[in-house]
Amino acid sequence: MPRHPNFSPSVLDIAGAVYSALAHRLATHKGEVYPLHVGDTWMEPPEGCRMEDLRVAEHPGMHRYAAPQGLPALLDALVEQTRARSGAPTERENILVTTGATGGLGAVAGAILAPGDEVLLLAPHWPLITGIVQSFHGVAVEVPFFGRADSPESAVEVVREYLTDRSVALYFNTPSNPTGRTIPRPWIEALVEWARREDLWILSDEVYEDYIFSGEPHTYCRPLAPERTFAAHSFSKAYGMAGNRCGHIAGPAGAMKELRKIGVHSFYSTPTASQLAALRVLQGPGEAWVGQARERYRAVGERAAARLGVAPPQGSTFLFLDVADRLDGRGLTGFLEDCVDRGLFAAPGPSFGPYPTHVRICFTAAPPDVVERGVEVLAALLGR
Repeated sequence: MPRHPNFSPSVLDIAGAVYSALAHRLATHKGEVYPLHVGDTWMEPPEGCRMEDLRVAEHPGMHRYAAPQGLPALLDALVEQTRARSGAPTERENILVTTGATGGLGAVAGAILAPGDEVLLLAPHWPLITGIVQSFHGVAVEVPFFGRADSPESAVEVVREYLTDRSVALYFNTPSNPTGRTIPRPWIEALVEWARREDLWILSDEVYEDYIFSGEPHTYCRPLAPERTFAAHSFSKAYGMAGNRCGHIAGPAGAMKELRKIGVHSFYSTPTASQLAALRVLQGPGEAWVGQARERYRAVGERAAARLGVAPPQGSTFLFLDVADRLDGRGLTGFLEDCVDRGLFAAPGPSFGPYPTHVRICFTAAPPDVVERGVEVLAALLGR
């Protein structure tokens, strides 16, 4: 029977607000606000790589469509960068320039998922991945992982518990949003080998690849299983260009043809001006900017962690805290309301998986002095 007029059941199940249902109170709060709920940076992109630096006289046609796969010059720069960083054999056909890593992961989901297919998400996970999977009528399966796995063998065992005959892909994010942890290389190698044995796609979210503060260097996943890995990368996180909406996916050449179909029929092409800015940052001051940003992020992250009495972040730009001992009968919602009453906006743990007593803060979402005052508010609420 017809079900009109109605909405897709998959979409109805998607959360409308993933970072904070109280964010609308930012505009009406009296006094200073500490907006630490969204993952962003206070730093502007490098000089020469900002929208104000682009002119039609230098870039005729910059307001027209770009080629759906990406500007040829940007594709070539990304091929070169990918080869240099990961060592994975890479050509133009392995790359799709996308509307941020978000659009890229949407293209992956659209290309690989049939209705009811399951994607295993190592949790806590980046919150938008759940809705992306659901948008393409897949099932997001949350696998509590960080804090449970403690070896390559246990990493595999933790994930194996959730494998079914509908599982088609494994998603993980390292350095991690929201935990600030990195997954050790031996664990990744074990997970990749398990995914190969189970014939699963791998979605490797590497948007914080440039921001590791301690431990071993970033582990690039594509070289380990190039035939089944899609790696997501982001100019938003790497170079302070979140508003530009430019990222890219690297993956198997044959599969990328299917991703390009989804890209064409959703965002068509990534904004031309954003790609021009991305090309400039790769050809110019990007590496130096990242080096400076990494040290600034490290410093503020370590200060925030020390004040809150938690381990310093190994990477990314987040701290994930269990506030269970400060919750009353109102639960986490009440705690977040107390934060907002004091101008502090934090992201709720359930956005990242089954974490009803956690909050996440982004320690780069505002200038360091603002972040530190916000951290003082949180420390006071936690009695620390």
